[in-house]
Amino acid sequence: MPPRGGAARGLLRATRPRQWVKNLLVFAAPAAGGALDDGRTLLLTCLTFVAFVLVSAATYLLNDVADAEADRRHPVKRDRPIAAGIVSVRLGLTAVVVCLAGGLALAYAISWRLGLLLTAYKLVTVAYTFRFKHTPTLDIVVVASGFAVRAAAGGVATGIVLSDWFLAVTSFGSLFLVAGKRHGELVSGADAGMRPALAHYTLEHLRFLVTTTAAVTIMSYCLWAFEHPRTSEIPWWGLSIVPFVVGIMRYGLLVDRGEGATPEDIFIRDRGMHLVGVVWLVLFLGSVYVR
Repeated sequence: MPPRGGAARGLLRATRPRQWVKNLLVFAAPAAGGALDDGRTLLLTCLTFVAFVLVSAATYLLNDVADAEADRRHPVKRDRPIAAGIVSVRLGLTAVVVCLAGGLALAYAISWRLGLLLTAYKLVTVAYTFRFKHTPTLDIVVVASGFAVRAAAGGVATGIVLSDWFLAVTSFGSLFLVAGKRHGELVSGADAGMRPALAHYTLEHLRFLVTTTAAVTIMSYCLWAFEHPRTSEIPWWGLSIVPFVVGIMRYGLLVDRGEGATPEDIFIRDRGMHLVGVVWLVLFLGSVYVR
C-alpha cells in the first residue's frame, strides 16, 4: 500500500523537492562571473531560483496529473501522491495554476527577458508532457534543454554576458546527463511501458550518446577554462579541469553500471561524486575570486 498522509504534505511531495537541486544551476553564470559577492546580484539569483522552483513544480504536477493512470501500474511511480489518491486531480491542477502564475510573475518582475525565457521553457515542458516524451532523440534534447535554460537564466536575470564555451559546457553536459538517464531506464526496464520512446533506443546507441557528449563536454570545458586569463601564480582554471574530467569519468562508470536513471540520486548519495565535486568547487572558486 502506498504511504498515506495529509493532502498538503502530499502536494509538497508531488512538487519533487529532491529535484529542486537542478535549479541551483541558476547560480552558475553569476558564480563564473565572480558576481555572487554583490548583494543585488545574489538577491536576483535567489529570486530566479525560487521562480524556477515554482515553474518546475507546476511541470511535475501537470505531468503527474496527465500520467496518473499509467503511474498506478508502475512499481515505483504508483506511490506518487496523485497516482496514489493522496492528492486529488482537482487539487493538483489548482496547484499547477498557482505555482505557474507565481513563478512567471516573479520572473517578469525580475526581468522581462527572464520572463520570456521561463515562458518558453514552460511551453516546451508542456509539449514534452503531452507529445515530445514519446519521440526518440527529441525527448533527450528537450529534457537536456531544461538544464541549459537554468544555467543561462542566471546570466539573463543578472545581466551577465554568457561565454559561448560556458553555454557549450552546460548544453552538452546536460545531454550527457540525460543520455545516461535514458541508459539507466532502459537497463532497469521499469519505465518501458510508460516511455514508448525507450523502445526505439538500444544500449549501444545510448552508450554512443554518453561517450560522445562526455567528450564534447570535456573539450568545451577545457576551452572555456583556457579562455580565461591567468590572474595569479596558481593556474586555478587549468587545475579545475582535472576534477571536472574525473567527475565525468566517475559518472560515466555509474551510468555503465545502470545507475543513471536518477541523476539526482547519484549527486546526493555517491561519495565519490561528493569528493570530486568539493575539489572542483574549491578550484573553480579559486579561479574566479583569487587574484
